[in-house]
Amino acid sequence: MDAHFAALNARDVNALACTLHFPHYRMSGTRLKVWDNHAHYLDDFLQRAGDDWGYSRCNDIRVVHSSDNKVHLDLEIQRFRHDHTLLTRFRSLWVITCEQGIWAAKFRSSLASQ
Repeated sequence: MDAHFAALNARDVNALACTLHFPHYRMSGTRLKVWDNHAHYLDDFLQRAGDDWGYSRCNDIRVVHSSDNKVHLDLEIQRFRHDHTLLTRFRSLWVITCEQGIWAAKFRSSLASQ
């Protein structure tokens, strides 16, 4: 999660892609979004986060379940403006999997508004 948020905040497309397995799935509300590859992932995030978004932080991580090749995480995500004021916060469930020896996020379900 540290690598994911560091890459996201740096707006580093390649480093961000290394923290995700593709296809990658995100459910917000009842809408499911699928990215087949990393090509539009960061652009889609930036559009969702809005012009005021400066950076995000992962807070209050809890392991819900784990096995040798999968971990379910419950976490709070906080988004901040460029001036460090809180833009939004929400809970999210992430499924991290180990595929071909690489741990990365495969799926998440968020309580974010979009």
